[in-house]
Formats: sequence, structure tokens, C-alpha cells
Amino acid sequence: MTRNKAVVVIADDEPLARKALRGHLSSLEWIGDVHEAGDGWSAIHAVDELRPHILFLDVVMPGVSGIEVAEQISHRPYIVFTTAFERFAVTAFEIGALDFLLKPFGRERVRAAAERGRAAIEHGMPSVVARAREALAAAKPITRVFVRERGRMVAVPLEGVERLEACDDYVALHTGGKQHLVHARLQDLEARLEPRRFVRIHRSHVVNLDFVVAIEPHEGSRVAAVLASGARIVASRPGTARLKTRIGSGLHLPH
Repeated sequence: MTRNKAVVVIADDEPLARKALRGHLSSLEWIGDVHEAGDGWSAIHAVDELRPHILFLDVVMPGVSGIEVAEQISHRPYIVFTTAFERFAVTAFEIGALDFLLKPFGRERVRAAAERGRAAIEHGMPSVVARAREALAAAKPITRVFVRERGRMVAVPLEGVERLEACDDYVALHTGGKQHLVHARLQDLEARLEPRRFVRIHRSHVVNLDFVVAIEPHEGSRVAAVLASGARIVASRPGTARLKTRIGSGLHLPH
């Protein structure tokens, strides 16, 4: 993309957010026309008519959400999701978003997201909307979760997460001796996990069977799962039943 400048659409129902994004993008010489849409329906119309290279798309908008916009547009731009709610990071990345920006926007963070778009355009990367539709239709298990760390969003591969723990409005991911907090509900994350690997053994705990090193008896016909880190999680009665079923179904527990 050396001769033609990129066309951008900013879809957000907040005028100040649109103004901030436009201001941050204005210093990038490779970006040409920047158009705005204040709601989901306007965004669909603008994208299909203007055929932008990059779409900055707010997740939460009146009428039609950003996720629904991604499903319904015919043109296939590269999408950068924007929102004030961190919990949408999981959905945004799993449906193939190029990047995910949390409000309020920082200039360098916006520029970095835009540069990812520029690289995708120049290298002819596959359309994110095509991947979005496939992911939404198939409801595929997620393989990673994005968490905020030192002002940026960092990917945490779920295969390395030993357990997930409900903590009020957050979920704590325990991995490699660290704990990462995700603004989400445990039941929402559980629904997107690989069912052959993860099992909910308690109202507040989901464990990764790859990290279970022992099953010990506990009072009241319950059991406790001993994990590689040394953590011991007592299962509820329903959780005990699920764990026994999973172990008895041929799943291998590491020794």
C-alpha cells in the first residue's frame, strides 16, 4: 500500500470517542479518508458503501451491536474493536479482530492498532469478517484469553492455564505461578472452553485436566483435585460426579 491511502470508518455512538480516534489517526500519513457512523445500522451502510480498509468498531451500540455489524456487513475490512468493557476482549479476538482497544484511547495504542491494519493490508492477510462469521457460526472453543497487563492486552494461552476461579465480577486465571484477572463471568468462559480439557468441579472452580496429578477422597463422598502447582480444590457433589465421569470416560490424568 504505497500509492493508495487507506480508507477508514469509525463506528461509535459516542461523539467524543469518534473525535479521539480521528485525532489519533490524523497524524498517520498513509491514512486517507476517515468516515464516521454513530450507530450499528449506519455502520453497516457505511462499510458496504465506502468499502474501507479498516473499521474501528464499537462493541456496544444502540440498535445493532458491533458483533452484529461484523456478522451483517458484506464488505470485509480489517476490524479493530473498541469498547469501555474489558470483558468483550475474549469475543473480539476469538472472532478474528485485528486488535482490541479499551477506552479511553491512548495515542500510541491507537497508532499501534492502525499499523497492524497497515501490515495486514500490505501482506494481504485474510479477511477478519470471514473468520468472524465462521467462528460465530461454529461456536468454536477459545484457545486464548486476553488480559490487561501494564497498559496493554496480553494473550494467555488456555492450554497453560491450570485452573479458572470465580472472583466476584472477575475470573482469575492461574497459570505458571501467576494470576491474571479477566472481567467476565465464569459460566460465560466455561461455555467457550475446550470440553475435553476443562471441567467445572465447583461453582467457583474450573480445572484443566492436564494439570490434575491426583484425585483424593474428601468427606461426604466428595473428592479433591490435586493440581501440579500443589493447589488442592475440593469438588462439590455435582463436580465430583462430573470429575469421576470424565476420568472414567478414558481421559488420561498425568502422573
